[in-house]
Amino acid sequence: MKAAVWHGKRDIRVDNVPDPIIQQSTDAVIRITSTGLCGSDLHLYEVLAPFLTPGDILGHEPMGIVEEVGAAVTDLAPGDRVVVPFQIACGDCFMCRQGLQTQCETTQIREQDSGAAIFGYTRLYGSVPGAQAEYLRVPQAQYGPIRVPDDGLPDDRYLYLSDVLPTAWQAVEYAGIPPGGSVAVLGLGPIGDMACRIAKHRGAGQVIGIDLVPDRLKRAAARGIQTLDIGEHQDIVTAVWDATAGRGPDAVIDAVGMEAHGGSVGSLMQRLANLLPDPLAGRAASTAGVDRLAALYLAIDMVRRGGTISLSGVYGGMADPMPMLKLFDRQIQLRMGQANVRRWVPEILPLLTGDDPLGVDDFATDHVRLDQAATAYQRFQHKETGKTVLTP
Repeated sequence: MKAAVWHGKRDIRVDNVPDPIIQQSTDAVIRITSTGLCGSDLHLYEVLAPFLTPGDILGHEPMGIVEEVGAAVTDLAPGDRVVVPFQIACGDCFMCRQGLQTQCETTQIREQDSGAAIFGYTRLYGSVPGAQAEYLRVPQAQYGPIRVPDDGLPDDRYLYLSDVLPTAWQAVEYAGIPPGGSVAVLGLGPIGDMACRIAKHRGAGQVIGIDLVPDRLKRAAARGIQTLDIGEHQDIVTAVWDATAGRGPDAVIDAVGMEAHGGSVGSLMQRLANLLPDPLAGRAASTAGVDRLAALYLAIDMVRRGGTISLSGVYGGMADPMPMLKLFDRQIQLRMGQANVRRWVPEILPLLTGDDPLGVDDFATDHVRLDQAATAYQRFQHKETGKTVLTP
């Protein structure tokens, strides 16, 4: 089969690789019909090279048709149309029963001190072959895959259940926006854009989307989001405070993470880590302050006293400096974590089976063939495209 394979920093190729097979009784194999290119895939493209091995298959946003199931998978059958969550969870352990599927005790990568295994996302999360491919082996298929209607609607109606929708939904949930309250969303890439839509849908009275890419700002504004262009304001914090009665928003969602513009020291650390031999590079990236924390610092300054910061953007360093005095003095609540996909599906799926209040049908800006994955990564990194969907 064909698959998007990592060969080195900024070196993605579409190679012929062996087809996946059933290995455990709880496995399934699906034929991919659509798969997303995610902002966190760019961390693999640029930052997290020390944790990858040439030949790793990328991608964690799959949708497709079940081809084969193991003997223990009784709720799926060949021909079923499914979306597969990006994390691999068993559904039966203590953590899964708490709705914390990203901490699944069955698939935790304990040797890396990491949570649940993730498709296509470095040895930190199990080096599981990813979904930017023609076929995918799905472990824990007795629980993970989400059966969706075979209703003739295009894949885009359901594909984002794999990551974008639950990640944005959890970001809004963790933000704790009071009814009619205010929220600022830093970064209007796919997650930030969808978080704005969900916050508005769920009753936020004021949603402010912040970015510096004109197309992203225009796209959010077209859906009734109040937008601010960082490049047009000498002090974006003051601009947000002025827009929120002078005290700041009730919540800030950081949908940027370590890819934020600014933070030259963090950027230098990222580059230096990638120049080290693999064992040293991994150790440096795991223990040093390698993040560019500009977005997080901005969120801390921006949110009102007693407000909440919700982090959906990924940060990777273990020793990044945090302004603890400021967080304590301003009584700021901080919530974060990978999205627990299955936890939120019952709330999201009804929004997809009728009208389209979140605008998922036209959410993708680009649909490209899998064999164009290398170009798709490059264009996405340069912010020439928004949400990109690959089709085999």
